[in-house]
Amino acid sequence: MAVGKLDGTGRKILVIDDDLAIRVLLQAVLRRMKFDVDLAEDGAVGLDKLRHNGVYDLVLLDLMMPRLNGYEFIEEVTKRYPAQRPHIVVFTAAGKRGVDKIPPNSVCNTILKPFDLERFVEMIGDCLDGMHGSA
Repeated sequence: MAVGKLDGTGRKILVIDDDLAIRVLLQAVLRRMKFDVDLAEDGAVGLDKLRHNGVYDLVLLDLMMPRLNGYEFIEEVTKRYPAQRPHIVVFTAAGKRGVDKIPPNSVCNTILKPFDLERFVEMIGDCLDGMHGSA
């Protein structure tokens, strides 16, 4: 799915990554697709955004971050929002080893860094449409 073919109008995405360059890149790409995008530099800020900014359609989450990492974020979201949990796509440089530590059925999909942007956009579309899997 090409970047221009996914229409994010009316949908909110939260990008949580401690790497400023990744946050800025994803924000630019997602806004070009008309998504409403919020950014957080770690899981603690991400939880705060969830608490104050309402429901997100999707959370793009890095696993390895300071303060509250991706694993802890997933655990907290599962506890706090069991009925209205957002879809979560995890991206990590930790490799398969890091992805294996994620509880089953707690995320929509996973992708390893560095990732192909077209594949990532396709994955976002699949998660928003309710189709789940891992790459």
